[in-house]
Amino acid sequence: MTSSSAASAFSALAPYGWDDAWADAFAPYATEGLLPGRVIRVDRGQCDVVTAGGVLRADTAFVTPHDPMRVVCTGDWVAVEPGGNPRYVRAYLPRRTAFVRSTSSQRSEGQILAANVDHAVVAVSLALELDLGRIERFLALAWESGAQPVVVLTKADLVPDAVTRSHLVQDVETSAPGLPVVTVSARDGEGLEVVAAIVGGGTSVLLGQSGAGKSTLANALLGEDVMDVQATRDVDGKGRHTTTTRNLLALPGGGVLIDTPGLRGVGLWDAESGVGQVFSEIEELAERCRFHDCAHEAEPGCAVQAAVASGELPQRRLHSYRKLLRENQRIVAKTDARLRAEIRKDWKRKGAIGRAAMEAKRGPHWRS
Repeated sequence: MTSSSAASAFSALAPYGWDDAWADAFAPYATEGLLPGRVIRVDRGQCDVVTAGGVLRADTAFVTPHDPMRVVCTGDWVAVEPGGNPRYVRAYLPRRTAFVRSTSSQRSEGQILAANVDHAVVAVSLALELDLGRIERFLALAWESGAQPVVVLTKADLVPDAVTRSHLVQDVETSAPGLPVVTVSARDGEGLEVVAAIVGGGTSVLLGQSGAGKSTLANALLGEDVMDVQATRDVDGKGRHTTTTRNLLALPGGGVLIDTPGLRGVGLWDAESGVGQVFSEIEELAERCRFHDCAHEAEPGCAVQAAVASGELPQRRLHSYRKLLRENQRIVAKTDARLRAEIRKDWKRKGAIGRAAMEAKRGPHWRS
C-alpha cells in the first residue's frame, strides 16, 4: 500500500474507528497487498466489509471457522483480498475488546458477539416489569468485555407518572452502581441527545431482549429508518426478532453503532471480574469481613451480612451476586481442569468438616 493509498484509507475508514494504532497493526498485511476494512455484518460464513473503496462481500472460511471465539465477527478490523471470486478475509487484527457469552451447547463454548467495542448500551423496556437480575447479568458481560456499560430505559412515554418512573430509575441505579442510567422515548425524543453524546465517540453495541426497543432506538440515533421495526404484543411486550444479524452502522454525529438481535440467553463466560464490578459494593464490604475467605453466609464478623441486616445492602443483590458467581464458576470449571480439581477438593474438605461437626454434635456413643 502506497503512502497516498494509506492516507486515502485512513480518511475513508476514520468514521468507522480507524486510527494510527490500527494502521500500525495492519502494516504487515499492507505489504502483502491486502486491504484494511471493518466488518459491518456477518451471515452464513460470509461478511460485508467496509473499505476505502466501498463495501465488499468476502468469505470468512479462511479464518478458523470451527472455533466460535476466533471466527470473524461484526466490529472486527480485517485484512481482505483486493479481488478474487470468491474474495477472502485473510486475517483479523488483534481485538481490543470482545463481548462474549456462553453458548447454549453442552460443550460450554464461548460465543463472541461483537469486537472492538467502547460502549455497551443495555436497552431495557419500561413497558414491562423490570428484571433487575437480567440487567445485572448483561452488565457483568459488558464489564468483562472491556467496554464501558450504560443502561438505557426505553419507552419512557409509557410511564407518564413522574413518581413511578423515578422509582424505576432508582431500582436500576441500585443494580448498576456508578453507571449512567438514561430514560429515553424514541417517540418524543426524550433522552436521545444524552445517548447520542455517549455513543458519539468510538464504537457502541446495543444489547437487550427482543422487544426492548433497540431497533427503534437505533433508527432514532441514525436519524432514519434503517432498521426494521415490528410492533410488540401489548400483553407481554414481546415480538419477533426485528434484527436477525449484528449490523455495524456509522452514526451521523460520529461514532458507530452495532445493533444486535434480541438475546434470550445471556450466559456468563469467564466473567468473574465483570460480576465483581457489577456488585462493587459487595466486594468492598467483603474486604471488611473478619475472614478473608468469608462466604457471607453464617460466619462471625461478616460485614456483608451485617449490611443486609441493617438494610444497607438489599438481600436481592446478595442473592443475585451469589447466583452469578456460582454460574460463572460452573462455566469456567467445565473448561479448566485445574479449577475443577480445586472445586472438588474444596467440596471434599467442606464435606469432611460437616461430617466431623455432625459426629461431635451426636456425641461419641451415637454409633453404638
